[in-house]
Amino acid sequence: MKKLINNINKLPLIIILLTLTFVTQSCEQQVKKTIVENDVPEYFMLRPEVEKAYGYSHAVKIGNSIKISGAVSMDDEGNPTAIGDFEQQMKNCYADLSKILSHFGCSFDDVVVENVFTTDMPKFLEHAGYRTEIYKKQFPTGSWLGVKELAIPEFLIEIELEVHKTN
Repeated sequence: MKKLINNINKLPLIIILLTLTFVTQSCEQQVKKTIVENDVPEYFMLRPEVEKAYGYSHAVKIGNSIKISGAVSMDDEGNPTAIGDFEQQMKNCYADLSKILSHFGCSFDDVVVENVFTTDMPKFLEHAGYRTEIYKKQFPTGSWLGVKELAIPEFLIEIELEVHKTN
């Protein structure tokens, strides 16, 4: 009789352990499923014909991270715009970047890295204050690089971004 009472007292403990084991396994499977689903890349082309011709996608989202290729001042056919006008080229770059961010439901507040490439660093420094109109909360990390040339000689500036999209 004593042995039966000991086994009955252990029954609730056994039930609790079995329940916890099932719940833990179920949660682990859900986490693994979510991670796998979020790792599927989502590609975005702002100007599909131009991007196909040059062989790139303007943005790729994987999970909560978005990488955005360098934006330059061009029209929908890939021709340079605002030739010789540094300030307008810079504004055109940010306008394109804004369209891409909007596609993913983001804003410049979500940008964590901004890299600027320019063939004219003094002109960039002269107009860098414009960025305060773009970044309202905080500035992202990044680099400003003076380069010899960009893809097309008329391009004076190219801006690439990395974004972290919060849920």
